[in-house]
Amino acid sequence: MLSQTTEYALRAVVYLATQNPNPQTTTQISDATLVPRAYLAKVIQALVRGGILFSQRGVKGGILLAKSVEEITVLDVVNAVDPIQRITTCPLGLASHGNRLCPLHSRLDKALAESERAFRSTTLADMLNEPSHAKAICDIRPKVVACSC
Repeated sequence: MLSQTTEYALRAVVYLATQNPNPQTTTQISDATLVPRAYLAKVIQALVRGGILFSQRGVKGGILLAKSVEEITVLDVVNAVDPIQRITTCPLGLASHGNRLCPLHSRLDKALAESERAFRSTTLADMLNEPSHAKAICDIRPKVVACSC
């Protein structure tokens, strides 16, 4: 249901939330979230434009959350990179349907609406504070060092 771009954006934002308030480089975020660096750079640009992240250049620069973890919802992140497309008219363009959706598209739109509600009511703080045995993001994989034996 969610695009790969959205998945990557959520990984990056959750990782930054765990590192808050310390700025992180694109390389650090990429390594921690297993998101390809070039793709991540584009995702970060969209998140900066969307007001989710702040990017600062310089010696003490890096990427930070633009708001507190209590203020950023999952829906904010989704909308910044790949908004949910609600079904408001017949996707097939059938004139006989007019502004009414058929039962199939009506149910699909209701599911999308429910997803929006769930994402709107979940903040980064909620995810960070939820008891779990698993981390919200993947562990950093150790770099393999080739043996020169």
